[in-house]
Amino acid sequence: MSAQPVDVAEATPARPEIRAVEGSGRRATAPTAPTDGSTAEARPIPATRAFRTTVADVLRLSPHFIRVTVTAEDLRHFYTGGLDQRIKVFLPRADGEFPEIGLFADPAPTIMEWYHRWRELDDAERNPIRTYTVRAIRPEQREIDIDFVVHGTEGPASAWVSAARPGDELIVIGPDGRSDEVGAGIEWNPGTARDVLLAGDETAVPAMCAILESLPEGITGEAYLEVPSSEDALEVTTRCGVTVHWLGRDGAPLGERLTAAVEDWARRREEIFAARQAACEPARAAVGAPDTGELPEVSEDAVLWEVADPEGFREYAWLAGEAGVITGLRRHLVKGIGMSRKQVSFMGYWKAGRASA
Repeated sequence: MSAQPVDVAEATPARPEIRAVEGSGRRATAPTAPTDGSTAEARPIPATRAFRTTVADVLRLSPHFIRVTVTAEDLRHFYTGGLDQRIKVFLPRADGEFPEIGLFADPAPTIMEWYHRWRELDDAERNPIRTYTVRAIRPEQREIDIDFVVHGTEGPASAWVSAARPGDELIVIGPDGRSDEVGAGIEWNPGTARDVLLAGDETAVPAMCAILESLPEGITGEAYLEVPSSEDALEVTTRCGVTVHWLGRDGAPLGERLTAAVEDWARRREEIFAARQAACEPARAAVGAPDTGELPEVSEDAVLWEVADPEGFREYAWLAGEAGVITGLRRHLVKGIGMSRKQVSFMGYWKAGRASA
């Protein structure tokens, strides 16, 4: 893949489909306004809701990272699951306004309700929506941090964050901590694994940093973060034993340094797998990564997103970033060294040459 300018602020963690999330157990409810004079019926509080926030601070972290802190009184209800928590950022239109699609109705609309209304808007009325990962959540202070990656100002997200100032309005759609349907938008799932691999490009940096800062003692492994330049290495504080490697491209092709680092990790891991296998009785199944399964062929427009279920495994890999690069890394881990598909979560956050929604 050749190096080329990419507006990465438009290429953020995005699952093209919008889907409702099933909850379990007793669900929190909110009253539904009656239409015939009868007593209001109870309606479950949706897993996500819209927060009308105000920019409190804008901080340039490095040449390509800008942190925006937003505040709102009702952010006290923002679910504090942390990790790689996805949110939708509802950007204003070019005229600075937001369309009216009932985001702040009472009761709050479900994801499918507001998304359907947004899709029905005329092109001139529809505003941009982008998907990001929350970098930090502080419900006591009614604040959340969102880190943006900026390459130029051509796309709507880049243009907005480059001009953002305290007092600006931003609508954030995220998890409602009062709902029993919590947990949506978090893909980190190491199961029983205690040895982990994290690998991603700049679009995955906020998620990877949040994960690393959430991991407890006793978790070991490697984290590889490819960023546009060596000056984009950010400070990360963690209690775990994961070693963090910042890989500045500094003009190298996208994914080149990340691929080399993961392949080196895989080579060392393959030696460990072989040692485990040699220590097993001949009749026993392979140790390390049994039942790898076949990797299906995917079309150019397919959603490249699969969450692992690594129960019973020692290793777990979490890969996120440009879809072509991440697909290659996953293929190498599964087909190259024999890790199970159940051990590898991979998320194609964006595709080179395409804007994500």
